[in-house]
Amino acid sequence: MSYRTRITDTELTRKLAASGAVLVRGPKACGKTESTRRLAGSVLSVDRDANVPLLLETAPARLLLGKTPRLIDEWQERPRLWDLVRHEVDERGKKGQFILTGSANPADDVRLHSGAGRFTVLDMRTMSWQELGLSTGSASLGRLLAGEAPAFPETTAPLESIVERLVIGGFPGLLGATESQALDVNRAYVELLAEVDISRVSGVKRDPLKVAAVLRSLARNTATLVETTTLAADIGEADRVEVSRPTVADYLSALDRLMVTESQPAWNAHIRSSASLRKSPKRHFADPCLAVAAVGADSTALLDDLKFTGFLFESLVIHDLRVYAQANDARVYHYRDSSELEVDAIVQKRNGDWCAIEVKLGTGQFDEAAANLLKLVSVLDSRKVKPPKSLAIITGTGISHLRADGISVISIAALGA
Repeated sequence: MSYRTRITDTELTRKLAASGAVLVRGPKACGKTESTRRLAGSVLSVDRDANVPLLLETAPARLLLGKTPRLIDEWQERPRLWDLVRHEVDERGKKGQFILTGSANPADDVRLHSGAGRFTVLDMRTMSWQELGLSTGSASLGRLLAGEAPAFPETTAPLESIVERLVIGGFPGLLGATESQALDVNRAYVELLAEVDISRVSGVKRDPLKVAAVLRSLARNTATLVETTTLAADIGEADRVEVSRPTVADYLSALDRLMVTESQPAWNAHIRSSASLRKSPKRHFADPCLAVAAVGADSTALLDDLKFTGFLFESLVIHDLRVYAQANDARVYHYRDSSELEVDAIVQKRNGDWCAIEVKLGTGQFDEAAANLLKLVSVLDSRKVKPPKSLAIITGTGISHLRADGISVISIAALGA
């Protein structure tokens, strides 16, 4: 299969030119190794090379020998490599010497010295709709962040196509897969998380039944503000499994370390309203297909439960916005205050420029979404917060257009970086 260009490819090339080493992070099977191998001069596969443990004890410097940039794949299996690379970058004094990839963060009790000044960091995710070729990318997030009107092509995504993609997901290994094939692979991914990966990453044997119950509860509550106490209660009620709040918190931490889940932080804005800001993050799986797999759903089940599908669609859009935002030096937040005003996504650049986005699977809630966006602008303290560059609604089945109130409606089949 030929290589499918990733949006992060340009960023990886740029960061190699800027620093001695680049750390590429992302969930297992998201395409890190395939992307980085294309630029690597040599490769060390830490999780496959049986010589690595012996060389670490006898001649560690040999592990770093090879044409540059040298790719050290799954470095977190041997955390000592971090400091070896850090010192080697200092010794050589050159850019683009190493690429480190990892599908899990090392344990909390592993002491790593800062890589500041030596490392840059690149986050990789599963493939966005633009990378999959499902979106034209003509409605650019970059244009929205610049305050420019996006293109409004007559591009739509049928509900059945959206649901099929929610099931299949964006893992590169599933390009061209049927729904049945993807279900087998994604369900195995979730099963191995419960049975193997979460115990391995935490160094403690975990109960697979309890892990699976936590994964199902997370899936049922995807794209929502949900506390650990709520998850524990949901597990007890829906799965008839007793899991304490501390145990849920422990499992969530392990899932974050595996980068299987990714929190969407709350936007910390200055508001004139007497309402207080909610600070809790929203929780999403690294790809919505893992939520589908965790609850054992398929296309038929999702078409029969469009409320749940709407939350999955929101998670899909947040996933894609993260990919596109990173390419524009921006991050994705959410907004909610004590008056229950909620906006699905705030995309903000480091310089403070921002746009607000609501996500709606169908067309029936556009007026409500527009009202939320306009109300958000009205409650912000204009002395401390820049006005938004754009307001937009990302839709599944609707057609891209500009509303009379100036809010852009953009089909996910047109959204891009």
